[in-house]
Amino acid sequence: MTSRRFFPLFFRLASILTIFVLFVTGCSGKKAATEKPSGAYKVGLVFDVGGRGDKSFNDSAYNGLEQARQKLGIEFDYIEPQGEGADREAALRQMAADPDIRLIIGVGLLFTDDITTIAREFPEKKFVCIDYNPQQGTEIPSNLSGIVFEEKKGSFLAGAIAALESKSGTIGFIGGMDSNIIRKFETGFTEGALHVRPDIKVITGFIGMTGSAFNDPAKGKELALGQYSRGADIIYQAAGASGLGVIEAARESGRLVICTDMDQAYLAPGHVLTSMTKAVDKSVLTTVEDAMNDRFQGGKQRVFGLDGRYTDYVWNSGNEKMIDKSVHERIESIRQDILDGKIRIEE
Repeated sequence: MTSRRFFPLFFRLASILTIFVLFVTGCSGKKAATEKPSGAYKVGLVFDVGGRGDKSFNDSAYNGLEQARQKLGIEFDYIEPQGEGADREAALRQMAADPDIRLIIGVGLLFTDDITTIAREFPEKKFVCIDYNPQQGTEIPSNLSGIVFEEKKGSFLAGAIAALESKSGTIGFIGGMDSNIIRKFETGFTEGALHVRPDIKVITGFIGMTGSAFNDPAKGKELALGQYSRGADIIYQAAGASGLGVIEAARESGRLVICTDMDQAYLAPGHVLTSMTKAVDKSVLTTVEDAMNDRFQGGKQRVFGLDGRYTDYVWNSGNEKMIDKSVHERIESIRQDILDGKIRIEE
């Protein structure tokens, strides 16, 4: 009698324990992107607000790791943000505590302070921060590489395109979090527009003051519809996942939008004039390869700019009919003048 009762009870308890373990594992937020043989170079990535699937900044970083997996044979884990991303420090520490992870990447300027602190605490690990934005005078640890782009220069080109293509004489800008980096997008866009068309009118707006401003498409759409109603026929958005709302507003109103970070023309064909691209994927691939081959450039900010087209704009078969050839030729001339120092833009 005892044995008959014991075995059913045992299996019931084992099943409950298995379900509990799976539940805890599923809630951890850490995901293995692929399985590789033991000994492969392992990278950890922590997403910013919006996470994977933002069709922008975060997705571009993830694509860079996928390229590194395919070309370099690495393996990697990633952690999705919770809420407004307040768990950045805990997520970075979780990655740093993993003995197999050798390189840790934080995606976005909001990681700057936390990743600087943690890099000092884990000198045996290598760290990378995309859009690294330290306070003036900060000593960057030798095991931390700060990736930055020339977003102001790229935005200057975007502004010139918008001004030259505008039919109404009014264009708009919508940023995500009101911060010094997003202000670079705004000022670069405005300066570029005025450079080619001094009488152009520029309307500007920001989603909010915290990290959640990068993940509020509804607010992005609301601001965009407001700018379109005030006469803007082209809006430049630098708002992360919130920019999806701006794109939707362009589609609904029959107007145009200039996107950021990745070529987002596929999201609204015929309504995306161009995109100011930051090759986050390419910079991640390059940095991982350097780390694997003892060429890691720590202790400084590493610039991926117009030179080499790490910072660029889209002009291809998808939008060449939307941007006049003469406009493209003028933008290329402006780009070269920036590279040659004839047009000076202070980042």
